[in-house]
Amino acid sequence: MGRPRVLSGVQPTGALHLGNWLGAIRNWVDLQHDNDTFFCVVDLHAVTVPHQPDRLAEDTLSTAALYLACGLDPAQSTVFVQSHVKAHSELCWLLNCVTPLNWLERMIQFKEKAVKQGDNVSVGLLDYPVLMAADILLYDADLVPVGEDQKQHLELARDIAQQRINARFGSEDQPLLQVPKPLIMREGARVMSLTDGRNKMSKSDPNDNSRITLLDPPALITKKIKRAKTDPQMGLEFSNPDRPETDNLLGLYALLSGKGRTAAAAECAEMGWGTFKPLLAEAAVSALEPIQSRYNELMEDRAELENVLKQGRDRAEGVATATVDRVRKAMGFLAT
Repeated sequence: MGRPRVLSGVQPTGALHLGNWLGAIRNWVDLQHDNDTFFCVVDLHAVTVPHQPDRLAEDTLSTAALYLACGLDPAQSTVFVQSHVKAHSELCWLLNCVTPLNWLERMIQFKEKAVKQGDNVSVGLLDYPVLMAADILLYDADLVPVGEDQKQHLELARDIAQQRINARFGSEDQPLLQVPKPLIMREGARVMSLTDGRNKMSKSDPNDNSRITLLDPPALITKKIKRAKTDPQMGLEFSNPDRPETDNLLGLYALLSGKGRTAAAAECAEMGWGTFKPLLAEAAVSALEPIQSRYNELMEDRAELENVLKQGRDRAEGVATATVDRVRKAMGFLAT
């Protein structure tokens, strides 16, 4: 038996923030040591909503640089850009043709985003989960790191693989597609907004003060933390449902300082906000400094960065093309 295969990715829409790092990428770095890992910059997903064409390529390169700056090692992980592997689009179309429309219409994220966009909802937004399924199924992924808000999308990928492809075109002893399992990361899996502790930190939030990006300079990090929403109570604690901002900020301190939840809770149990916020700012600045330094080095040597992505594309393409060819043959297409 080989190592379990893991696949994940992040959209290149704006700078990555603490939630992306602590909830996802930091865990990817750990996973790469014991798993066969594929991490892509999912630029095709980025155009399912209105985007800035003059920023897409630069943001894609920047996101890839941040992957590496956070610790992904091209010698251990396959790092690539989604649109550079054409099989993503082809498998998505093949899956579209067997996926019931009502499966997509019930997706919670589509309903939420459709309300915000009104009459400007694209077919791509509705079809986003099928493309995500193609991303996962192309690489025969065993495990997919997901937060609670993405579990429904992974369940759709599993249903498509089992019920619409394997059951109809495969055989019981030789399934066409690997059915992936969710890998739920517990600690730091949901980093919440600095302005509302009940909402997840998001790149799409119009309020820049709601998040700390991985490229924010120290002065801006300190400013955002100083402005973070708090409550009037003295002392910080975990798991009080009436104090969501306290739970979030103390959780960030536990992660960024490396002290862990037990030690952080004991240290801050009787601390006031005026003492705590500078501590959190110092921990955030210190944790992000090596990432920012490495990122700047990578962006100054774009040829090497692009070479990493080319090597990743070549390996990803080999695996993905084999999967598409297998599905095409089973569905009855004329061989090329």
